[in-house]
Amino acid sequence: MKISTKGRYGLTIMMELAKKHGEGPTSLKSIARANNLSEHYLEQLIAPLRNAGLVKSIRGAYGGYILAKEAQTITAGDIIRVLEGPISPVEVMDDEEPAKRDLWLKIRDAVKDVLDSTTLQDLATYEGEGEQDSYMFYI
Repeated sequence: MKISTKGRYGLTIMMELAKKHGEGPTSLKSIARANNLSEHYLEQLIAPLRNAGLVKSIRGAYGGYILAKEAQTITAGDIIRVLEGPISPVEVMDDEEPAKRDLWLKIRDAVKDVLDSTTLQDLATYEGEGEQDSYMFYI
């Protein structure tokens, strides 16, 4: 399964809104500027997220977007499904060998499990394991 720029940028929008949750509306312009993305492209992505009930728009001079729900109740799977469609890395054929068919289903379920168990809160507050230490070899 390949996540397109729609899914990647959609996650970026949602993570930025989660980081600023409780601070009032955030403009797409500020998200675009902070992440070096096209504001026009983000405008195309926000409509399906709003229609799905994941974000709310606030009108006015100091308007923008806010999360429609708490970040811990929105999963990466929710966002990806809105922007990318159903999660199905491999098309499962009914007439396929049972062993291969079972493998494809396991892969699909594993991907779904990861996306559905990762909340927006997890992504917004993620702190990596630290910088990868580079190895120094002495000869």
